[in-house]
This record gives sequence, C-alpha cells and structure tokens, in this order.
Amino acid sequence: MNSHFFKIAFRNLWKNKLYSTIKIGGLGIGLATCLLVGLYLNNELSYDAFHEHADRIVRTTMEYKISGELDTSEHTGNKVGPTFKREFPEVEDAVRVISYDLIVRNGDIVHEETDIYFADPSFFSIFTFPLLQGNPDKVLQGPNEVVITQKMASKYFGNEDPIGKMLQIGSREYLIQALMADPPTTSQLQPHFVSSFASLRDANPERATWWNANYATYLLLTSPNAIESLQSKIPGYMKLVEGEHGTVGEDYLTYNLEPIKDVYLRSSVEGNFIPNGDIRYIIILAFSALIVLLIASITYVNLTTATSSTRAKEIGVSKVIGASKGQLFRQYIGEAAFTTGLALLIGLMVATATLPAFSSLIQRELSWTPLFNPIAIFVIISFCIVISLLAGIYPASVMSSYQPVKVLKGTFVLSKSGNWLRKSLIVAQFSISVFLIICTGILFYQLQFIQDRALGYQKDHVLVLPADFQVVQDIDVLKSTLLQNPDIQSVSLTYETPVYIEGGYDISKSMTRDQTLLVTALPADEDFIATTGIELIAGTSFGKRDVEATKPNNQSADSTTLSPVLINESQSAQFGWAPQEALNQVVVFNGDPVRIQGVMKDFHYASLHVPIENLVVFPSYYGQEILVRTGSQDLTNTLAYLESTWAELVPHRPFSFHFLSDEVDQLYYSENLIAKLISAITGIAIFMTIIGLFGLAAITAQHRTKEIGIRKVLGASVMGIIGLLSSDLMKMTALAFIASAPFAFFLMKGWLQGFAYHTAMPWFIFFAAGLLAFLIAFMTVCSQSLKVVLANPINALRHD
Repeated sequence: MNSHFFKIAFRNLWKNKLYSTIKIGGLGIGLATCLLVGLYLNNELSYDAFHEHADRIVRTTMEYKISGELDTSEHTGNKVGPTFKREFPEVEDAVRVISYDLIVRNGDIVHEETDIYFADPSFFSIFTFPLLQGNPDKVLQGPNEVVITQKMASKYFGNEDPIGKMLQIGSREYLIQALMADPPTTSQLQPHFVSSFASLRDANPERATWWNANYATYLLLTSPNAIESLQSKIPGYMKLVEGEHGTVGEDYLTYNLEPIKDVYLRSSVEGNFIPNGDIRYIIILAFSALIVLLIASITYVNLTTATSSTRAKEIGVSKVIGASKGQLFRQYIGEAAFTTGLALLIGLMVATATLPAFSSLIQRELSWTPLFNPIAIFVIISFCIVISLLAGIYPASVMSSYQPVKVLKGTFVLSKSGNWLRKSLIVAQFSISVFLIICTGILFYQLQFIQDRALGYQKDHVLVLPADFQVVQDIDVLKSTLLQNPDIQSVSLTYETPVYIEGGYDISKSMTRDQTLLVTALPADEDFIATTGIELIAGTSFGKRDVEATKPNNQSADSTTLSPVLINESQSAQFGWAPQEALNQVVVFNGDPVRIQGVMKDFHYASLHVPIENLVVFPSYYGQEILVRTGSQDLTNTLAYLESTWAELVPHRPFSFHFLSDEVDQLYYSENLIAKLISAITGIAIFMTIIGLFGLAAITAQHRTKEIGIRKVLGASVMGIIGLLSSDLMKMTALAFIASAPFAFFLMKGWLQGFAYHTAMPWFIFFAAGLLAFLIAFMTVCSQSLKVVLANPINALRHD
C-alpha cells in the first residue's frame, strides 16, 4: 500500500509539473532561508557558551551617579577584581583584562597587532582558552611574560618552537611561556597575545583605584546561583567604602553583574572588546525566516486545494472501490511529507550553494557543523513533520471528504468554505509581503538619514593613522613633512577620533566644586578643530603654545596662566551661559582651574542612538590617533606619499590607516547588517508570493475557461474580462494593505524611537508598498488571464 501511495504521489507531481515545481521550489527556498538564518542565529546565540565555567562567569560593569547624573561603563578600576575576591565569599576568582594595539617584532618581522591583552594569571583558569604547550598554572606570574596563539606563533616564528624565546611587544621584550589555541569566533574576547598584568604600572597595589575605568573585570563565582546574593551585597559594601571613592550624599558608585553568556546580546552596556549584538534583531530575523516558510506553506495549501478538482474523479473511484476516508487522509498527508522531503533536499542544496555568499554578507565564518548535532537533526526532522502536517492537513481533510456520487456524476463543485480559505491565505501572504516591504523601506530610509545627516565634523576624505610615544616625540616633523603635499590640507594629533569619544572627566562651574558634573572630554592638539571641520560659534581654538605647555618638565610653561579649553553648546547651556558669555569664564576641569577659550557647535561624538551631551576638548601633547585631512583630487598619489613619508620618518612601525567614515559606518554595523538580511528576506518573500499567485492565477483561469468563452461570445471586452478576473484579487490586496500597514507603523515607530535622532515617519513608503502590492497582483493575474482571454472561445465551448 505504501508503495502504491508513493507511485500516486510521484505521478501526480509529474503530471502537474508547473504546480509541483512551484510547491516544492517554494518550500525548498523557505527551508533554505530558515537553514541559513538558523546557522546565523546559532552563531550569535552561542557567544561565550564554550567556556567550561560559562554558567559561573560574570562581567562587572560600573554604575555611578555624580551631581544627579547617572552613567554606566563597561570598564572598571583596577581595584574591583582583587577587592571583590577578597571580600565576598561568592567570588572564587577574578581577572582584570585590558587590550592594546601595539607593534610586535621578531627580527625583521614587524606587524601592528590588535587584541594584545594584559591579564591576571587567573585568565586561563577562568576562561577556556586551551594551552597547546605550557602549564596554565605557571604562566603570567611575573612581568614581561606572554602567551601567544598558534596563529601568531606561525606568523612570527614559522615552524620553529616559540616557547622560551623573546618577542618584542611595544618597546619591551617578553618571554613566551606558552602556546594557546586560536580563540573561537564566538568569543567576545579575541586574544592573540595574553601578556602578564604584572607588566603594567597599574599592577602596583599603590595605584589601586575604584575609578580610572580602563579594565574589563570578570568574576568566577562559586556557583551559578551566587550572582543574586553577590549583587545584593555590592551596593551596601560600596556605601561602606565611599570614603575611598569619594562619593557623598545622593552620589554613589556601585557595580552590576552580568552573566557572560548574556553580555553579547542582552547587555545594555557596551561590549569591552567587540561591539555587542542585539537580541531584538535576532528575534526579528527568526521571525522573518519563519514568515518566508509560512508563505511557502500557504502557497502549498492554496495550490493543492485549488488543483484538488482535477483529482476529484481519482478520489471518487478510490472511494467506490473501498478506500476509506482515513486511508485517503493518510495518502495525502503522505504526499505532503513526500513533497516536504523533496523540498528539504532542494533546500539543503540551495543553502549549501549560497552559504559562502551568505557568510560573506554577514561577515561570519559559518559552517554546517551545528547541523550534525543530534539535537539539531531532531529539530530539523520535527520541523519537517510539522510543516508536512500544517501544509497537508487541510488539503487532506478536504479531498478525503469528497462525495463519490457527486464526483462521478460530474455535479461536484468546490465548496465556498474552500474558496474562503484560499482568499484568506492570499490576504495573509500579501499582508506579510506588504509588512516586510514597509519595514525594509523605513529601515533603509533611517540608515540613509544617518548617512546624510550633518554630524558636525568632516568625516569624508579624512584618514586615521596610529600614533605612539615615538611618533609623538617627532610629531612636528611628521606634520610639517606631510603638509608639503598640496593635497594634504591639515594634520592633527588626538587621543580619540571625533566619531566616538569615551574619556570620562568632571567639571564644575564653581571654584569650590560644590556641584561637580560628569563630562566627556578629549585631549587633542592645536589643529584638531581645523582638521575635523568642527565649527566654533564663539571664541578661538587653543594654540601650539598651549599644547607645548602640557608636556612634562616643560620649562617654558607659565604656571600662572590658566590652560584654555573648548566646550560645546550643551555644556555652555548647562552652565546657563550663551556661547559669547562663556568666553573667558573660569571653571574647574578635572580638578584644575581652566579658562574657556571657545565654544564648539554641538557635534555627534557618539552614535545617533544617544543625544549629544556635554563635551570638553583640551590641549594635550600626547595622542593615539593622527587625523589627516586630504582633498579629493588624487587620493592614490596622496596615499603613496603618506606611505613613503611614514617609512622614512616612522621606521619602527608599518604603515596602516583607515578612513574616518569607516568608523562612522562601524557605529551602525548591526543596523546595516539587519538591513541587508531583511531586504534579502523581503525579496525572497515577494518572489515566493509572486510565484504562488502565478500558479493560483493559472488554475483559476483554467477553471473559468468556459465562463470566459461564453462572456466573449456575448460581447465582453478583453479589458472587461481581465477586470472581472482581477477584481477579487485587488480587493484582497487592499484588505492585506489595511491589515498590515498599522502593524508596520507601530513596529517601526518603536524602532525609530530607539534613535535619539531619526527621520520623520516616511509615509510615502506606505504608499509605495501598497502600490507595489497592487502592481504585483495585477501583473501576475494578467500574465495568466491573457492566455485564456485571447484564446478562441470556440475551443473552450466545443464540447458543450
């Protein structure tokens, strides 16, 4: 019997090649989409789960309130880890970690490396980064010791054994103690070098501080449940030691704990080493992938029920010769399972073929390995069974209920309930498509708003080069040499770029500091304003002499002259001054009296997700970034000049650069990625809606062939008949738009409000989405209706 069912299923699919291709192809594309998105979701949801003690590791974040201003930080002072380990029984161990970008040298092999970590000896006992060579209990105990990854060992030593050899990192020689495996891609920590914390000045207990937040601090708890107990104790303890950190009254300093597996997707605080993801986008992607699969299932149900009349006699004969309703039901559920099985094979082939392109799109190294997990196999099989039931249960119920007498007499007609269901499913399909079109349109419109918005500084044609102490010592020679190139307009040394300024300081309007406020601040040289194009709305920038005065042991510095600073409009307004009134006012900045020399127009020194807050730019001889503003005439030759000049004047480090605009794009990496993925899913959804509607329109036109022939004989026009055939679909499309537009509006309104600066709701996108839906519906129906309308009516009526 089973082989008989299989033969019938295969013959039916072969007989209706067009409809079978649409059904199987649609389900295949839907399953391929789910498989690819599933691999991505598995990758994102598995961050830091590989650590052996992942359920006991927590990240410590800083929360503080100064003069009524509440703020948080992903970093802490160097005192937190050792103190918490000593004071709280819930803490088994602690580790402090900081990352630097430094020059690494082994003989003639020189590279600028990122992700050079400095960490306590407990690093390898808390985290699971296996050592291929070396003892984890004996590494990082003293200064100038380092553990390197297998990749770095090959890079700097080739096939030689690096253990026991010296490697220059920065300006110091480090002893290689061990070799570690390369970190997994699903780790927030991506160390390629782990150097001993004892190598840092801040390892000295005398430099221990709650403030100066530069370190990521992780705690290993005694049990997974200890987090609640520990969290409840921290505020009280910090209140007891407030004399150490200096908060009084309503001000406070405390620390919050986050399970390490929650940090990447669920933390409201920035990531320490890589940008955080967003669990909301994960949910949106999962929902979108399921929507595509739902559209494919709807197409399957619609086409199967619509073609059921062609199998009516087969069902009638089967019932006459003794087939029960249950047998027929199982037959059609079996056909649905067979179809789903074929679709899964097609989906796997499509997903395999497109995986490299998909990995490139999302910038992740995905593989099929997670799918070989027994749980994943069970989920896929269960998923296919559910799809088979959802896609096949209604057609099976309908077709197994046909009355053989009516079928064999030729009086059988499709029920009104069946027509109603098909129309409802078409409305659902179009509702989903319109919803996705609107959401995608608004998403891209906001991203374009970000691209076009004036950020308050020059982001284009500005290059960013790295700096260190050796570069800083000769910065004047480097700047003057670079400016000899006519395409280089300005050069500035700064601690951070204007794209994302993090430095935390304090400022007070009163010399008695009775109301100290938190402020973001940036040390920079005298050319920062000119290089970045930031507008001064009052006063002038500080000069070369002011920068020179910040150098240590500067004999020419006048101790009686107040150092000048620049503040932004927001800071001026908070002090209650108009920009001109703020000039030459004396305030206390970071504990020292300073003079306000200029007021900058507010500019976005962080993401548009957050509002512009107070900012100070103050003179400093030291910086970590060199900004080079160029013209747009000949970038290729300018880069060549930069590289040759760098090789001559900065021989100790290789030439490297990036564009300031790339930093701006990186701020919205998650939004840009989700826009690409959602647009791809929307395109797939629209395509599948079109092919489903195409097949349904073909069946409808075929069923109404005789009706159309009669109408033509009676004088109906071609356009009149097309209007008749498409009228129902136009009504369904209108209903779909009415149903989906409000949901899209409220969802995207909430998303836009996640940006402090966002576009107004673009209503034209709603109009465009509706118009596109109507065009898709009309053109699809016309493509099939015209074949029947233009045919000779005699051919349709000859048998009647």
